Amino acid sequence: MDYAQKLLFICSRNRIRSLTAEMIFRGLRGFDVRSAGTQPGARIVVSEKHIQWADIIFVMERSHQSRLESRFADALAEKVVVVLQVPDVYDLMEPDLVSEIWHKVAEHIPLPQRDPIPMP
Repeated sequence: MDYAQKLLFICSRNRIRSLTAEMIFRGLRGFDVRSAGTQPGARIVVSEKHIQWADIIFVMERSHQSRLESRFADALAEKVVVVLQVPDVYDLMEPDLVSEIWHKVAEHIPLPQRDPIPMP
């Protein structure tokens, strides 16, 4: 069985940016993907178990990285955390958001050459 790289996407509320990222990469061969948010009212609130599970953690803003570092310093010690710098100005699965996430993630991990918008 092939190893799937575990990608964790983090934003504030896990309703638009990180959820879009999860939807983009879910089912893509070679990746296991989850998403969560840093705020108490997030759809899924990030936990230490999420951090421990992930191979690479992608956060949308530096503030998300800071929140993770203040809450999960020990769990983050050996983790790769990438700040994507994706602003909170989009709607869920908005094509510009999909494209921005795809291309920024592709700067850090090899992705297939294909249209980043998943087909229903």
